[in-house]
Amino acid sequence: MRLEDALLDSCLCQPDAPLGGDPRRLLVSDKSTAKQQLSDLKPWLNQQQTLLWANRRDAVLLLLQGPDCSGKDGVIRHVLSACNPQGLALHSFQAPSPAERAEHWLQRYRQRLPAPGLLGVFNRSYYEGLVSDLQDGLCPDAALASRRAEVATLETQLGQQRIHLLKCYLQLSRGEQRLRLERRLELPSKRWKLSRADLEAHRQFDSLQARWASELAASHSSAAPWYVIPADHRWQRDLLVASLLARTLERLQLDWPAQPAPFSLAELQACAG
Repeated sequence: MRLEDALLDSCLCQPDAPLGGDPRRLLVSDKSTAKQQLSDLKPWLNQQQTLLWANRRDAVLLLLQGPDCSGKDGVIRHVLSACNPQGLALHSFQAPSPAERAEHWLQRYRQRLPAPGLLGVFNRSYYEGLVSDLQDGLCPDAALASRRAEVATLETQLGQQRIHLLKCYLQLSRGEQRLRLERRLELPSKRWKLSRADLEAHRQFDSLQARWASELAASHSSAAPWYVIPADHRWQRDLLVASLLARTLERLQLDWPAQPAPFSLAELQACAG
């Protein structure tokens, strides 16, 4: 049901040019087939999430990063709608509040790591502390090396805690971002999402992408790889992320937990009297 490994692996970050690919490139050429494939995959994802929850041994953490309008909310809406909300731990991170700035910068992310059995989703993540915090003047450039080291330590700890990490960067072209911002301006149903910061980020699109390219290259490894998802085509983006999530769950080889029943059929039937 999911996309084949070779196609998924073609999205692996290339550290020498992390954002060198064309965000408009088509890896899946048939839109209607891709949408049907995603629809067919959703019941399987739902079952695997239930198995994850039933076993309460492992957790999965999906990181969604990307420029404004790249579709982080869209992935959550179209892909994770397959999942039982009770088994999801979904968090969206904005700029840190004054109270959060008074804590260690990683604390707010550590507090929201998924417990065993949960599928966690970070809409933006601790990588914002390596890019946006510097861009917004919340962290000096001199602290970047130590923050990178802290992120590497955190991701090692995730593996030790059986939290399986899937890092997806949704790559969007500047032209497509402009078109999506125009649509948000035009539609009241989308205009509420906008702020002045979105305009400034669009102005700084190239410099922000250069910063992200540096961080993707620095933090990509075989143990915690980045997948760079061409995101100009929403339908392809959703199927790619869904297939990567499916592969992550496949590798856990989940099955129903083998445990004795807490009571017998005879005990249950005795309640009838």
